[in-house]
Amino acid sequence: MGSVPPAWPPAVEIAAAVRAGRLSAVDATGEALARIARTDRSLCAFAEVWEERARAWAREVDARVAAGRRLPLAGVPIGVKGRHGLRAACPLVAAGCVPVGATAVPGPGTPWQTWGLGAHGRTVNPWRADRTPGGSSAGSAAAVAAGLVPLATGSDGAGSVRIPAAWCGVTGLKTTNRRPPPGDGPVSAPRDRTGLAAPGVLVHHAADAEAYWQVMAPGAGAGPAPSPGRVPAVAVFSADLGFADPDPEPLALARAAAGRLAGAGAVRLLPSSDAPLRLTDPASAWLALRTPGSDLRAAERVRNANDRLLADLFSRVDLLLTPTTPNAAHGHEGPGDRYSTALTWAFNLSGHPAISIPAGVGADGCPVGLQLVAAHGGETTLLAVARAAHTARAAHTSSCHQAWP
Repeated sequence: MGSVPPAWPPAVEIAAAVRAGRLSAVDATGEALARIARTDRSLCAFAEVWEERARAWAREVDARVAAGRRLPLAGVPIGVKGRHGLRAACPLVAAGCVPVGATAVPGPGTPWQTWGLGAHGRTVNPWRADRTPGGSSAGSAAAVAAGLVPLATGSDGAGSVRIPAAWCGVTGLKTTNRRPPPGDGPVSAPRDRTGLAAPGVLVHHAADAEAYWQVMAPGAGAGPAPSPGRVPAVAVFSADLGFADPDPEPLALARAAAGRLAGAGAVRLLPSSDAPLRLTDPASAWLALRTPGSDLRAAERVRNANDRLLADLFSRVDLLLTPTTPNAAHGHEGPGDRYSTALTWAFNLSGHPAISIPAGVGADGCPVGLQLVAAHGGETTLLAVARAAHTARAAHTSSCHQAWP
């Protein structure tokens, strides 16, 4: 795919440089557009590039900064998921972000929602072109992983942020999603009426996921903080949630990553036997909620039973840790009969926020992820632990991003 651009510095550092006048939004945007022009023909992370509009938006940001506006994400170039994703990114634009294009999502007739269709063809995994980047936020994950933009938006209805984050080696946050009240529209209503989908973000630096959350939910705070005396966060690791069958390598890498979190003091990891969890497989319930005309009574029984188990778990611990996926990134032909969503979509049904952080690289040369799940509204707990994990990883690797003003 050609040379991969150097990783961006944290978006919060880019914004600080723009606010201080050491960097212009126009220059940061120009850098992102140049990276896309050099790399995206082979990566296919973008469905559209908005060069003229992006430069105009950047000039407007520079004018706002010059007028004394303090924009928390001034001049940060971003990708937005899909051609219709700009509206959802409005708070980010108001905070100073500059959208440079629409990232790739699966095209019409895609049998598996695990790869995107960009302007130049099928989106590939930046680590191995013969592997999928995951989906459906495929282009967003690939664009961030390949260093085209420092931040890209996503949406997650079954794992669509967390799975591509895991397989592209970046961080992906799914926020708490809305549960519609009973009778809130028929099953054939738009996807968000099922209560399964939630907005999210893909980033290299965990601090940027925090910045995203502060913009998207100002004043929301942490939701439930860890209980008094629980420092660090109390966590429990589940290999399979009681029903999944993860492959040995992704499981081993996730378990080792959980151990490193504990070793770094980011979590206090309980033995799994102290807080056992055996959920009902949510596959049939999720599929019923997405299928017009389905009898939803059985789906709601599964949902309610799992909700009770999760409520009990989060009364005792702050975080649940699992592998993000039961399998490594597969080829572009699809996963076969296996659901890569096995460990993620339970939390679309329950509404819990979750984040995937890098767990390591498998023997095939592709990354896998560790999933962290918190109580409803517990984004700040997730983000604090993700940031601690990022800091611990950075302490053992040399900095790879270029110097900025």
